[in-house]
Amino acid sequence: MALIEIRTFPDPILRKLAKPVESVTGEILKLSEDMIETMRLANGAGLAANQVGFPIRLITIDGRLNKQENRYIVLINPVIVETDSEEVAEEGCLSVPKFYEYVKRAKKVFARGVDLEGETIELECEGQLARAIQHEIDHLNGMLFIDHLSPVKKDLFKKKYRKGGR
Repeated sequence: MALIEIRTFPDPILRKLAKPVESVTGEILKLSEDMIETMRLANGAGLAANQVGFPIRLITIDGRLNKQENRYIVLINPVIVETDSEEVAEEGCLSVPKFYEYVKRAKKVFARGVDLEGETIELECEGQLARAIQHEIDHLNGMLFIDHLSPVKKDLFKKKYRKGGR
């Protein structure tokens, strides 16, 4: 396993729409292992491939955010099929270091994707795990959590970021 550099705002790759993964190859397996290691060592809850320079639809999530899980989750071509309820909670991002803000997201999500064996998997989750999945899928769509902020809070972020408050 190898560490991969995490791209940070305003790197343009973070705004790219990620392309679907056509098949699970050796490169995809290696990338997912490296992403898990990078995420783990950075104390992250999740990581999207474009955050490490690969604009493809691949995410890794620390499944331990859900007390029933004790593993890392890899989802290829993930989609959110259904959501339920809403909640506001604090978020941060490995690509926007040292900045945290409260974001409204669905409390529960039903997500679908492909695992590393090429099998379709479905996840029904809530709380932090649901938030992490939504956050990482946003990355695949070229969105950052700061895009969910009000205009006033976005302006505060930009001013803080320009001043080197990261």
